[in-house]
Formats: sequence, structure tokens, C-alpha cells
Amino acid sequence: MASVTDHGSPSRPGAHPPVTSRTSKTPTIVTIPSARRVVTVALAGGLLLTVSPLAAPAVAAPKPAPAITAKGAVLLDQATGKSLYGKTATTRRQMASTTKIATAITVLTTPKLDLNRKVTVKQEYRDYVTREGASTADLRTGDKLTVRQLLSGLMLPSGCDAAYALADTFGTGKTSAERTKSFIGKMNDKAKALKLTNTRFDSFDGISGGGNNYTTPEDLARLARHSFDNPTFRDVVKATSYKAAATSSTGATRTYTWYNTNKLLGSYKGAVGMKTGTGTAAGPCLVFAATRGSKTYIGVVLYAKTTTERFNDATKLLDYGFGAPSAKKVKLRPLPAGAQQD
Repeated sequence: MASVTDHGSPSRPGAHPPVTSRTSKTPTIVTIPSARRVVTVALAGGLLLTVSPLAAPAVAAPKPAPAITAKGAVLLDQATGKSLYGKTATTRRQMASTTKIATAITVLTTPKLDLNRKVTVKQEYRDYVTREGASTADLRTGDKLTVRQLLSGLMLPSGCDAAYALADTFGTGKTSAERTKSFIGKMNDKAKALKLTNTRFDSFDGISGGGNNYTTPEDLARLARHSFDNPTFRDVVKATSYKAAATSSTGATRTYTWYNTNKLLGSYKGAVGMKTGTGTAAGPCLVFAATRGSKTYIGVVLYAKTTTERFNDATKLLDYGFGAPSAKKVKLRPLPAGAQQD
């Protein structure tokens, strides 16, 4: 900070010659210092200003990165794609039901997509869920649901039956096996187009028989960022619940009610998505997004310590991005009794 002192002689041994104004009655004198000396300026009127180059404004220390339980994590700025945080961000891991983000966006980027197209539920979709012990939208055989409804059944209760229905509908081939294999190929084409070089799908829902269903936090966050650009995707994943009126095989109307397994929705201010996942090899996983003001952040946690800790990890990362004080734990929105867990 500049200080005002009494006028004194600018000449001293070792000083540079003074620069004198010819137009003022009282000379203006500038003394040029060596690297660590003060700058002394004699102004008309008899005042000296002494400025120290060492007196700089205080700069706040950067906020320390949060400590999280997940083995891998990333936080991205949605608008720029810039990474704000990474933990083993390029290490390959299984991703469980967060795979369904790829399932959804592969459907949503199908040319000439008709969201109102009706799909009939097959018994094999229910048999698959039973055989695998998988999460379910509890689709009933013979019911007719729209593609839009199936996307909600896919993303909110994490319905593997809904994933099967979509893969069977949007794949090509003569049999269900051929069509679902074709659809998984389209998921891999999507990853390739996005240059997700450390991502591979061998499943339409995250249930991997061969263990070749993997990604990295960095790749999965980039996939989520791409998917979040789609308005229908955003509309689906932000809902805490969804009701679908389907036509049964008898012509009656059946109403499905699904609750979003992403408990950050309705719990964390600004949360707008995106997808849970849990598996033996993958551990508890979460892809999440939140918006406050003009900022949206997208993040990934893979293999958190517990299903609850994945939400606490996400909260810490989002608070870090928004520059908000971070609470130790977020009070999570409870799911109704009997609701699907993931």
C-alpha cells in the first residue's frame, strides 16, 4: 500500500539520476529502485509517495480437494468439459447399471425416433430379470408401453426388463439374441464416436457375464455430458418419480409408478440427475449432475465404500465445484416402502 511521508532529499549514494520536470515550479522526482528497494516519488506540492513492490493484495488459498471414499471419480464443468477433480480418472472399472446411460442415449439418437412408438412386453423380459436377480420396472407380459415410458422405466427404477425391451426393439436381427447383440454393438459405436477409448459394453444393462463391460470415470463423465445435451434425456433423469399409463393385453389401463433410485434428487440443492448402479464387481456407483445459477457440473463416482457414501461423495464433489461449504453428510430423500433399490 502506498504511504505518504514528509518531503526529503531524493539524492543518496547509489541512486539513479533524478528525472526533473521543466514545467512545474516544484520538481517532480522519480527514483528508480533496484529490485528490492521502494519506489519514492516526489510530487508537486511537497509530498512523497513510497510504494513497496512487496505489498501485494492477499490471495485466498485454493480450496482443498475433498476426500472421498470412491476408488475412482471425476467432476466436469458441463459447459466446457473441463475437469475440476479426478481420482484414478483413467483407470478401467466396471460400471454396473450406469451402463443404462449408454442404453438411453443410443435409443435417443436413433434416426427418426418416435418416442410414442408402442412396445409390447414379452415374457422373456420378465424371465431375464428373474434369472439374473436384476433390478426391475416390473413390466407385465402383454402390456404396451411407449418408448418414452420405457426410458423412464429404464432410468428411474433401473429396470433391466425395460433395458431388454429397448435393446430388443432397437437392435436388428431375426431373434431377440441377434437384436440385443446388435444393439450392444450400437452402444459400442456410440462410445467409439465419442472417442471413449477406455470404454467397452458387453451388456445392455450392466449385467456382464464376461466382465467386458467397463469404463473409466473420465470416459463415463464424457458420456454423461454428451447424454445430458439431449432434452428428453434431461427430462427423464431429473424426475423423482414417474407414472406411466400402459395398455394391458386385455385392453385395460395399467398404471406404473416408478421412483428414481438417485436419492440426490430432492436432497441436494440443484440436483438434476443422473443414474445409480450397484454390482459385485463394480461396487456402488453414481453418475450425478447439479445446476446452480448458470453452472452445471457432472460427476462420476465408481466403487464407493457404501451405497450411501456414493451420495456423500457426490455431495462433496459438487460442493467443491460450486465453492459451497460442504456438510459431512447429505440428508437423503427416502424411497417409499417397496420401491426398487439400486
